Amino acid sequence: MQRITILGATGSIGASTLDVLARHPDLYSVYALTAHGRVEELAEACRRHRPKRAVVGTPEAAGRLSQLLEGLGIVVEHGEQALCDVASHADTDTVMAAIVGAAGLAPTLAAARAGKKVLLANKEALVMSGQLFMDAVREHKATLLPIDSEHNAIFQSLPGTYGRNPDAAGVARILLTASGGPFLNRAVETLGDVTPDEACKHPNWIMGRKISVDSATMMNKGLEVIEAHWLFGAPAERIEVVIHPQSVIHSMVSYVDGSVLAQLGNPDMRTPIAHALAYPERIASGVAQLDLTGMAALQFYKPDFARFPCLALAFDALRAGGTAPSLLNAANEIAVQAFLDREIGFRDIDRVIANVMDAVPHGPAPSIEAVLEQDARAREAARSAISTLRG
Repeated sequence: MQRITILGATGSIGASTLDVLARHPDLYSVYALTAHGRVEELAEACRRHRPKRAVVGTPEAAGRLSQLLEGLGIVVEHGEQALCDVASHADTDTVMAAIVGAAGLAPTLAAARAGKKVLLANKEALVMSGQLFMDAVREHKATLLPIDSEHNAIFQSLPGTYGRNPDAAGVARILLTASGGPFLNRAVETLGDVTPDEACKHPNWIMGRKISVDSATMMNKGLEVIEAHWLFGAPAERIEVVIHPQSVIHSMVSYVDGSVLAQLGNPDMRTPIAHALAYPERIASGVAQLDLTGMAALQFYKPDFARFPCLALAFDALRAGGTAPSLLNAANEIAVQAFLDREIGFRDIDRVIANVMDAVPHGPAPSIEAVLEQDARAREAARSAISTLRG
């Protein structure tokens, strides 16, 4: 029986994970569920899956959750240290790291340092602290499995003997597919008029609002480029983004002999979740089998950096290295939230990020403290840039 802790249980990844777990009660049990402030949703999940512990973000949320779970014997806690505790606890075998944003960094790192099987859906652990995180995985013999559909597809398309040396595995390029989001065919000159609701209407995937905006700007793909560098040891010049609107091929690996291996499936996050939970075995995910005969066509395009400047900024940050990706991520989080709050326009997102990347010097990332210090500076610089834009 594999004991699971889900960091971010009320988000889309958390809900999909619980759906897969419920299909296999003989294989998995839930040790802990966490959420920041969605107390009612977390309470419902706790009633259904009966974890030992539940963690929320604030004392107020913990008080409310305790009331809702009264009599069930579930220990309710709050705060970052509690997140780290459940992620690293001896009664946890596997951690689904699905907290969005920089808030997920500390507990995900705690899981790696405790030698857990880490199912990584939190991009920021690698974007902000790639070298530190990968060093922790190796030093503490943790198992790291990617949950992003693209990285999971790459993982499945690599040979079983693959380490972190693409040359030794005969890898020529890693091809990350991207749907292009809701504005792939919209006139570029009209993107300044985009509303938050429009940006959150992804054509293929059901996701949270922040990651939906990231998909619309393709910053989501930019962060995935940085992740791919750390997960698979590939330099920026050997990572390519390919627009694939149908979201059927989730990513590909091109080899030196001319072969290209791809992973295909219906666009449903339960597939990579089930793959990672059961790896190296396979279990049912609840996802329908792909009907290849029902497809009219599969299309592929090169990305337009004028339409998607955030993607170009991410490649720049990867090449710069050090704390540059952390600056990129922090500025993006602040800018996207400002857009969702209707404080700035859609095309202001990349302007804020570029402003921060120019204004805040980047350097080495020798420790988590250094990364978080740069993260804080970038957030302050982003708020300043937003104030300037608002006049």
